[in-house]
Amino acid sequence: MILRQFFRSIHTNYVLCYTSKKTLLSKLRKKTGYTFVNCKKALELNDNDIVKAEQWLREQAQAQGWSQAMKLKSRTTSQGLIAMIINNNHGALVEINCETDFVARNKKFYELTEIILAAVLKHGMTIEQDSLIKKTILCTEAISKLYADDGKSLSDHSALTIGLIGENINIRRALCMSVQPSVHLYGCIHPTSVNPVSSLFGRYGAFVVLKSDKKKNTLGMQLCQHIIGMNPTKIGDAKVDQPHDNVDDEPVMLYQEFLFDPSISIQQLLQSEQTEILDFVRFEMGETLEDRQELDSVETCG
Repeated sequence: MILRQFFRSIHTNYVLCYTSKKTLLSKLRKKTGYTFVNCKKALELNDNDIVKAEQWLREQAQAQGWSQAMKLKSRTTSQGLIAMIINNNHGALVEINCETDFVARNKKFYELTEIILAAVLKHGMTIEQDSLIKKTILCTEAISKLYADDGKSLSDHSALTIGLIGENINIRRALCMSVQPSVHLYGCIHPTSVNPVSSLFGRYGAFVVLKSDKKKNTLGMQLCQHIIGMNPTKIGDAKVDQPHDNVDDEPVMLYQEFLFDPSISIQQLLQSEQTEILDFVRFEMGETLEDRQELDSVETCG
């Protein structure tokens, strides 16, 4: 009888231990997304401490990511996303590229883009604003040196994601934009993707700054969509610029037909709304970069 109880106790303890390890393994896999083999190894090396195991996995993935990044850095990144965020008088636009459209729709890629976007916005909010509107362009190297809320650099986060997805990733550019409270900043993304995170992602992004007696959210959004769709090269000045002979080829925003009502021009729209466009920005994924607009400052890679 005593012997039977002894063996039963051993069997019960083994089952409990096995069940506990299986639960830990399941939790670790669900939380990190890493393979069964890697999660099992992480728990074994860290005495089933799930926190230490997760840290070990991320360190391994990041080391692998740096190695992968070196191997893949020459591969073309022709796909990707434009991401946008606005926080009161501050906004950020980011372009991040990858190799395939499949990865551009990957949850891990979305999460990396949101981390980058948040860091760029935070950086933009620290830039001294000595004018009504402040725009700053950040190149790849300047962005990579920024830090996320967890204390890791964006280059580290990028390497970690490269290790996870096995594709080259390029943080191509970012723009910080801040305005004084006396004017209003609006932004939009097109097409807006359905994604598991909070920021707005798409293939086009735009900001517009309006001067009006009150906030005009609908007008601001429509003008952003107009900028994306009609691709003006500048706002224009009615005292200096002349309308183009062919309205379909009109590059000056004031003389373009309003996207939502072609019977009126942007100039007529603004007059009826008693509103002035002070500035705008347009990002298109993969576009050739050129100095289309004068910027207040550029954080170069030098």
